[in-house]
Amino acid sequence: MHQITLWRRLLAEFLGTALLVTAVVGSGIMAVELSPNDVGLQLLENSVATAFALGALILTFGPVSGAHFNPVVSAADWFLGRRSGTGLTIKDLGGYAVAQTLGAIAGSILANLMFDLAPVTMSTKERAAGNLWLGEIVAVVGLLLLIFALGRSGRASVAPAAVGAYIGAAYWFTSSTSFANPSVTIGRAFTDTFAGIAPASVPGFVVAQLVGLLIGVALVVALYPHAGDNADAVVVPHDHADPARRT
Repeated sequence: MHQITLWRRLLAEFLGTALLVTAVVGSGIMAVELSPNDVGLQLLENSVATAFALGALILTFGPVSGAHFNPVVSAADWFLGRRSGTGLTIKDLGGYAVAQTLGAIAGSILANLMFDLAPVTMSTKERAAGNLWLGEIVAVVGLLLLIFALGRSGRASVAPAAVGAYIGAAYWFTSSTSFANPSVTIGRAFTDTFAGIAPASVPGFVVAQLVGLLIGVALVVALYPHAGDNADAVVVPHDHADPARRT
């Protein structure tokens, strides 16, 4: 199998996460401009744009890096793939997380610039409450169960539609509107717009997402004991490098 070098996979994760956050933030800004007096309609517009963009981005970058765009997905991929020698190495995991986080910040800056705002406008939108953290745990657990169930059952080819649909729905059934992603959470602190989150609220969301990671991995192991055998199909099938180095 042809193996894709790490720098190419990191570039794909950077670009994919950047464009995902651009879609989240940009559609939020546009929604406020188009529907200034209807928050429900703003959320609908934001969620639909995000769901479609995520599906398209998975199709675009998935063959290179797997289209994780999310450190909790990458961490679960590394952990579950260790025993079977699949998925990410620990070196890959560190690189993916950094690329995803830098990409998320760049995505917010790009969206700000497209809508004629200052490149960095730190958010003032407080999102710190126990019910919101619970929403993040639920969002992450559901996302991990979906992704690894698709991989384990050989249905990873439908991940673009399925993951996009899940995130679009989770906007509405979780109290937090389903950030479900530490890097995206950090990136969204760099825009004081509809999709922003105040920097002081970021740690609580990230901790909740990590709790969701632990619970999600435990449930994946319980439900799909051999899910790690298909870690190279997370989120979609892709080639990986350094197959002999699993640490």
